[in-house]
Amino acid sequence: MAVKKAKISRPPKKKGQWEDHYTRKARDEKYPARSVYKLQEIQRKFTLIKKGAKVLDLGCSPGSWLLYAAELAGGGGRVVGIDLKPVTIKLPSHAEALVGDILALTPELEDAFSPGFTVVISDMAPATTGMKDVDAARSLELCEMALTVATERLHPGGHFVCKIFQGGDFDAYVSHVKERFRQVKIFKPESCRKQSKEIYVVGLGMKE
Repeated sequence: MAVKKAKISRPPKKKGQWEDHYTRKARDEKYPARSVYKLQEIQRKFTLIKKGAKVLDLGCSPGSWLLYAAELAGGGGRVVGIDLKPVTIKLPSHAEALVGDILALTPELEDAFSPGFTVVISDMAPATTGMKDVDAARSLELCEMALTVATERLHPGGHFVCKIFQGGDFDAYVSHVKERFRQVKIFKPESCRKQSKEIYVVGLGMKE
């Protein structure tokens, strides 16, 4: 007589609980978010952050990009992040995360963000609404802000990375970046979710 195998019941996953290879990998490698692998792919492609680099991370919470940038820069470098939300992970001594608004720095924070950075990175994203045009417009606003900061804070020859949601004004934004950098590349890491409209604009060598 055939014996039926007992079914193993598993609790249903809650909405939003889905995780993929990169989510599990980030957890195993002690990064707070899967976004670290996007920066890792960008770094492999363009080699932006070198030993001794001075890096500014805009919208640094929860800290994956900040931590990875610190690993690349090494103890001889310096990595500073800023976000409206705090970063709670432990960082090496040459990295720090500050809470604040980069466009409205208090006198106490101004010294930490003095010009001379070699790389400015931004993985900022707006709270999404599900409406493509609205989300793209909000993303563009953040990217324009990031470009302004990069222009003010980067050392000539420095590099810039910014995440943007593709929309109607995408080409215009790329043109703005081209005005300030010698080379501009568009790159979508494989670790981006397939359904995502996000893409990265990479500015290489800021003009003097």
